[in-house]
Amino acid sequence: MGKFGNSHTKEFMRTKYISQVILVLSMVFGVAVPALAGKATEHIKQTTDRILSIVTDPALKTPAKSEERKKLIRKAVDERFDWEEFSRRALARHWKKRTDDEKREFIYLFGKLLERTYISKVESYSGEKVCYLGESIEGSYGVVKVQIVTKKDTVISVDYRVRKKRNDWFVYDVSIEGVSFVKNYRGQFNSILMKSTYQELVKRLKEKVAQE
Repeated sequence: MGKFGNSHTKEFMRTKYISQVILVLSMVFGVAVPALAGKATEHIKQTTDRILSIVTDPALKTPAKSEERKKLIRKAVDERFDWEEFSRRALARHWKKRTDDEKREFIYLFGKLLERTYISKVESYSGEKVCYLGESIEGSYGVVKVQIVTKKDTVISVDYRVRKKRNDWFVYDVSIEGVSFVKNYRGQFNSILMKSTYQELVKRLKEKVAQE
């Protein structure tokens, strides 16, 4: 999104860093799963395994296969991440003010921004480990708890917030060490919309996606 104005630059960079850590470390690396893992954990693990197989496939590592590899990763991510719910929660009260066309455009741009950040980093996989600790479910919503163990034995806590649709579980937010991905962007978007227009926010999103 370029810069969200000088007063938002530091916050944007902080959010960008958090987004990279969340989307890269918590979704793609080697996984240890409890024997009695629940359905939500199993569904996320399916996507993890799929992405990992793409990243480590020797046939997809050549420069000529770069675009194909990215498309496969993007497809796997799209099938597990609920971009509409991400977008609705990130815009919060401003979401209801948008037309259907505006909502579709925002979902596309916001999802594309997150996708590209993810894909640009996911190929740096080098064997880090993730342990799924368990899940808590209340009706159609739940949290899958994860610990990432780096090669320096640093432990990072990550929570996937998921909701059930069509007998499957989809990610709508991720928190790392208690810091919510959605809340960080919500704060930035709300600050812009309080001082400027929705059209300005979309313009900045488009600029950022174009840069990526």
